[in-house]
Amino acid sequence: MAQSGVLLTREPAPQAVPVSELPMKVYEAALNTGPDSSCGLATAGFRTAKYLTEEWHQHNYAQYHQAFADRDGSERCRHESQSLAAAAAALAQRTQADSTAKLGQRLQDTHFWKAELQREIEDLTVETDLLAAQKVRLERALDATEVPYTIATDNLQCRERRQPADLVRDQVETELLKEVELIRNVQELLKRTLMQAVNQMQLNRDHKQICEMDWSDKVETYNIDDKCGRYNNQSTNIQFHPSSSKFEESASTPETWAKFSHDNIYRAERERLASINLRLLIDNILHDTAEDLRLQCAAVDEAFAKRCEEMEDAKHKLEHHLKKTLKEIGDQENNIAALKQAIKDKEAPLKVAQTRLYDRSFRPNVELCRDPAQFRLISEVEELTESIESLKQKLLEAEQSLRNLEDTRMSLEKEIAVKSNSIFIDRQKCMAHRTRYPVVLKLAGYQ
Repeated sequence: MAQSGVLLTREPAPQAVPVSELPMKVYEAALNTGPDSSCGLATAGFRTAKYLTEEWHQHNYAQYHQAFADRDGSERCRHESQSLAAAAAALAQRTQADSTAKLGQRLQDTHFWKAELQREIEDLTVETDLLAAQKVRLERALDATEVPYTIATDNLQCRERRQPADLVRDQVETELLKEVELIRNVQELLKRTLMQAVNQMQLNRDHKQICEMDWSDKVETYNIDDKCGRYNNQSTNIQFHPSSSKFEESASTPETWAKFSHDNIYRAERERLASINLRLLIDNILHDTAEDLRLQCAAVDEAFAKRCEEMEDAKHKLEHHLKKTLKEIGDQENNIAALKQAIKDKEAPLKVAQTRLYDRSFRPNVELCRDPAQFRLISEVEELTESIESLKQKLLEAEQSLRNLEDTRMSLEKEIAVKSNSIFIDRQKCMAHRTRYPVVLKLAGYQ
C-alpha cells in the first residue's frame, strides 16, 4: 500500500550566491472532513486507521496482479532456464566433441612430425656411422702414407752416400723429390679432410640432438594429448583448474609449431646431405691419392731400373776399357824393356867407333889424316849417338805413356768401384727397401 510523505530536503543554493539558511517552512495539518474522518492534532500528517473500500479493492487487485506477474516471470524464468540448460548441455557436448576431435587432429599432426623426426634421427644415426667409417679409412690412409714417406726420404739419404762422380741430380732423384712432395701434399689433404669429417660428424650429432629433443617433446606432448583425449564426463581424475583457461605469453602458434619441427628436419636433412657428399668426396680422395701414390711409385721404380741399367752398361764399358788398358800396359812394359835393350845394344858399336877414333887420334905427324875412314867413323859415332838419343826419347815417351796408362787404370778401377757402389746403393739399398711400399688397398684405407 502506498504511503504519502512530505519531502523535507533543501534545494542546493547556486554556487555564485553565498550559502545561507532558508527560513523555516511551516507545515499545516491536512484535515479529513469526510463522514468517516477522524480529526484531532494527533493524526495531523498521517492516514487514518481505516482504509476506504475502494482502496481495499485496489490493494487486493494489486496483490492479484503482483502474484500473477510473479508467477508469469517465474514460469518464464523456468522455461528460459530449461532452454538455457539444454542449450548449455548441447553446447558443452558439442564443444567437448569438437575439442576431442581437435585433440585427435592434433595427435595426428604430432604423430606425423614425431615420425618424421624419428626417421630423420635414424637417418642421421646411420649417416654418422657411415661417416665415422670413412673417418677411420682416412686415419688408416694417413698412417699408411708414413711408410712411403720414410722409404722416399731414406732413398734420398742413401743416394747421398754415392761417390762424387755419380753424385748427380739424375732422373731418379727428381722422381724421388716429386714423390716426397706428393706424399706431403697427400698428407695435408688427408688431414684437412679428416678435420672436415670430424666437424661434419659433430654437426650431425648436434642436429641429431636437436631432433631428439624435439622428438622427446613430441612424445611427451603426444602422451599428454592422448590422455586429454581420453577424458570424459565420467572420468574420475578430472577436477577444476580455473587458472588453466588462458594463453601463455610464450605459447607458440600452430604455424610456428610446425615451422619449428620443419626447420629442425630441414637443417638436419641439409647436414645429412652434406655428410653424404663429404663421404663421396672422401671416397674419391682416397681413391685418387692411392692411385697417384702408386703411379709415382711406379715412376720411381722405373727410373731406378733405368738408372741401374745405365750404370751397369757404364760399368761394363769401363771394365772393357780397363781390360784393354791392362793389356796395353803389358805391351808398353814390353816395349820399354825392348827400348832399354836396344839402347844397351847400341853401346857396344858406339864404344867400338869411339875407340877407333880415339886410337886413330894417336897417328904420328902427317899420318893424322882426314881420310874417308876418319869421316865414316865420325859419321858412325854421330849416327849411333843420334839413334841412342832417339831411343832414349822414345823410352821417355813410352815410360810417360806407361805412367798415363797406370793413371788411367787407377781411374778406371776407381770409377768401376764408384759404379759398383752406386749400383749397390740403388739396387740393394733403395730398390730392396721399396719392395715394402704399401699396396693400393692399404693406401686407400681399407687395411
